[in-house]
Amino acid sequence: MKILIAEDDRETADYLAKGLTESGMNVTFVANGPDALFHATQQQFDAIILDRMLPAIDGLAVLRMIRAGGIATPVLLLTAMAKIADRVEGLESGADDYLVKPFAFSELRARLNVLIRRPATSAMPAETVLRVRDLELDLRRRRVTRGGSPIDLQPREVLMLEELMRNSDRVMTKTMLLERVWEFDFDPRTNIVETHISRLRAKLNAGFDTDAILTVRGAGYTIRTE
Repeated sequence: MKILIAEDDRETADYLAKGLTESGMNVTFVANGPDALFHATQQQFDAIILDRMLPAIDGLAVLRMIRAGGIATPVLLLTAMAKIADRVEGLESGADDYLVKPFAFSELRARLNVLIRRPATSAMPAETVLRVRDLELDLRRRRVTRGGSPIDLQPREVLMLEELMRNSDRVMTKTMLLERVWEFDFDPRTNIVETHISRLRAKLNAGFDTDAILTVRGAGYTIRTE
């Protein structure tokens, strides 16, 4: 697995690099925003650990430019900014997870495992493909198709679609999606769910006459089987 670490604090970077290397990861280290942007756009990584407060170009700006370029590599945002508003801003900018300093390496490693979706050494679960009408989600490859046509989704969008497909014909509320997809407590001020639903819906509906995701007014969202 290839990991990009963008961190300007050398002690933290060395700590991360040592732990990840010992875990069998191939680590690339950069210490500023321009280098982080260059490597993220020019190389293929399984995940990016991105410090929010980078020199020259800050982490959020790097993240937004990565996403604007269509790069869906999972990003774990690392920061000392622990307020809810800061976490929301990071997630809405395109981060897949958010870890506050100081942190335990074991937690960071566990979060990376979730983002990378490394296959378990034990037997795979029986259900590896979800199908609802013309939508198909391959859980092992994290690939999505509609009517046989591939759809390029970001990791967080795949997780949201997975929740909706696993609970087809059930209404998924904003709170449920926030807790299950972001592991985030409900905050009435955030529109992160609506923003991601809008992006996901636009990608799923492109070229199709019917809406893949239905909005149940005042309740939430659902994908119907009929």
